[in-house]
Amino acid sequence: MTANKHLPDDPQAAEPVLFEQDARGVVTLTLNRPQSFNALSEAMLTALQSALDRVAADATARLVVLAANGKAYCAGHDLKEMRAQPSQPYYERLFAQCSRVMLSIQQLPVPVIARVQGMATAAGCQLVAQCDLAVAAREARFAVSGVNLGLFCSTPSVALSRNLSRKAAFEMLVTGDFISADEAQARGLVNRVVEAAALDTELARLVDRIVSKPRVALAMGKALFYRQLESGIAAAYEDAASTMACNMLDASALEGVQAFIDKRPPDWAGQR
Repeated sequence: MTANKHLPDDPQAAEPVLFEQDARGVVTLTLNRPQSFNALSEAMLTALQSALDRVAADATARLVVLAANGKAYCAGHDLKEMRAQPSQPYYERLFAQCSRVMLSIQQLPVPVIARVQGMATAAGCQLVAQCDLAVAAREARFAVSGVNLGLFCSTPSVALSRNLSRKAAFEMLVTGDFISADEAQARGLVNRVVEAAALDTELARLVDRIVSKPRVALAMGKALFYRQLESGIAAAYEDAASTMACNMLDASALEGVQAFIDKRPPDWAGQR
């Protein structure tokens, strides 16, 4: 799971996002612009969208790890690029492009885990919040700091307010202050915090737990999880009941329930 380090003459070093997939179907996407703190430039967003689309079309993909090279995880949008084209149409296209990337993460049929080794600010913090799960190194820091520049982090607020409590999210948005990884875990932004040397071990432990489960159940469950969050409670229960009924008829679920009844481990060979 370790993010790759590339030598200057390595052709992969030119790629904004590196794509790796192991034999289990675990895909690692690595933001690869450490010299610009992995800012979400137009090129980075385009490359990330292409990688997510590739995963969405791959029935063998089981899980995505979203990692980054360098000291920073992601510093948000490329402010120099943004400042060079100060027009309403340009900014609307840029933020629409970013929103599509964020929605693509949620719409993937597999879980997405952010591997956060360093600072994540503004749209970079949004990226962490948008992932289904996040594992962070203890020295990682998080902020939605656009307000310090006179720019309220409106699009990051969408993901942030769906992960943190309202008051905790709003405080971050109106102060622009950094919070530590431990604070991020306490507020619900990340799942696990470990020392940097243990980051990949902890990540692998979580990945192993998830990929041992049937893909169909995870895909159906993830889609329902996000749908019901945006519904009223009655509609949410109706949707959840229908989803569970469909899930129950899947071969993996039938085998899992029978294995429980028989007091034996489930045999999901060929069903994941």
